Amino acid sequence: MTVLDRRLNAFREDLADKRLEGQVEAPAFVSGRAAHVRAPVLDMRRRPSLEAGIDTQLLSGQDVLVFDEDEGFAWVQARMDGYVGYVGSNGLAEGFSKSRHVVSAPRTFVYPLPDLKTVPTSVLSMGSSVEIVGLEERRGTNYALLPSGEAVIAGHVRPADETAADYVAIAERLIHTPYLWGGASAFGIDCSGLVQLSMRMAGRQVLRDSDMQAQTIGTVIDPQREALRRGDLVFWKGHVAIVTDPETIIHANGHTMTVALEPLAEAVSRIGYLYGQPTGFRRP
Repeated sequence: MTVLDRRLNAFREDLADKRLEGQVEAPAFVSGRAAHVRAPVLDMRRRPSLEAGIDTQLLSGQDVLVFDEDEGFAWVQARMDGYVGYVGSNGLAEGFSKSRHVVSAPRTFVYPLPDLKTVPTSVLSMGSSVEIVGLEERRGTNYALLPSGEAVIAGHVRPADETAADYVAIAERLIHTPYLWGGASAFGIDCSGLVQLSMRMAGRQVLRDSDMQAQTIGTVIDPQREALRRGDLVFWKGHVAIVTDPETIIHANGHTMTVALEPLAEAVSRIGYLYGQPTGFRRP
């Protein structure tokens, strides 16, 4: 049998995705059930336990396939990037999302009605999908209305098919966002999550983890032969940064514990001391 990446293929010793029949061995194969995320952010873990670390996160409105549910956890695969893991069942709703808009501000409050003086019921991250059923103006502020009767600021959302021109500018909007291992939202994010979210807001879907990105995004470049430019990616073992200009990078990092700008030369020296030199450079 072909050895498949368990992060991107749903198979266990007892159960597997029916689409993998003939590729993996399992006593039972099932088709995934359609669901979507209803929580603002939903942690995904390698094991069905709160003691397991966070591998990644799913945002409100994102679609998943559910293969199994047990004791409060659902074993799912994200439709956006194929990532597989366990999430809290109470963070899911049945069926795929009807959302056609996406949150474009770093973060936005959800109000119980179109009035910014009311106490917010929730807060959503950039990249969250929302279903908009109408617009309303109140005291000069425009609101986008949700099916629940709740509202968000209209200027904080946009149609999902409208994308940013410069993914690096999206990353720059997230400067000072706290670093979070496995984080994929504007509440907390890691290095590859920053690359994925920024690129998604610019209309490009990429894989989740830095090792996956180092193998699949764009083309390999040699900085000894051609100068780095805005948007290029620098990879280390287990880390990735975005080039903002030939001398500067932006990355979510455990040194500042934030999304931060840093001179590339300083980052290479600092990271190299502990983890080695860059392993590659790619141009999306």
